[in-house]
Amino acid sequence: MPKDARATRDALIHAGAHLFAAHGIDATRTRDIVALAGQANDSAVTYHFGSRDGLLGAILRAGVTRMEPARAATLPALHPGDPHAIVDAIVRPTADELRTPHGRDFLRITAQLAGRAGVRDHRPPPVLHDTALQQQLHLLETACRATLPEPLALERVSLFIAFLTAALADRATRTHPPGTPPPAPDHDTFTTDLTAMLTAALQAPAPTRLPNPPPPHTVKTSPRGGAVR
Repeated sequence: MPKDARATRDALIHAGAHLFAAHGIDATRTRDIVALAGQANDSAVTYHFGSRDGLLGAILRAGVTRMEPARAATLPALHPGDPHAIVDAIVRPTADELRTPHGRDFLRITAQLAGRAGVRDHRPPPVLHDTALQQQLHLLETACRATLPEPLALERVSLFIAFLTAALADRATRTHPPGTPPPAPDHDTFTTDLTAMLTAALQAPAPTRLPNPPPPHTVKTSPRGGAVR
């Protein structure tokens, strides 16, 4: 790819991530992305990415790719019998995105997409295919299924993703510019506590089955046409 084209793509990715994070994926206008990227042609997003969805996909792939080396390094030591270690391996690389402006934009975007992770129906989005993150989530599902029926295990993993992304997006909005005090607690304490909370939620006892409800009250008709209760 020519150097100028690569620079334009990068500028559009950074501008799109910032505006999607600040204003929402659906509310952000393509023309504003193009303008922030310093481009004069409103069709720049279509030319380089095919569509707004194509740009969003590129932003998500960039974020997932940044975390892949750290995630891949954890895989040999992970096993379903240690859910805390799995949660920690998922949380820490994700929380480290808080350290950069691009990472914070990425976290605020993923919080908007948490409901599209495809856990409940085993249909992960393409951005997760063949990634270390997908393998980590599979290990987490296996760990949950060891103590829970599958539908409940998948529901908890789905909620785990929602809770994690929401917590990190909230932290991202409270992170101050360089040179100013970071939000309390400090990053390591926040990450350790978040890992502990999410692990505890995943390992909560399954709810006891409620008794079957009584059959609905029915009204029978007598041979003479009156109601028999």
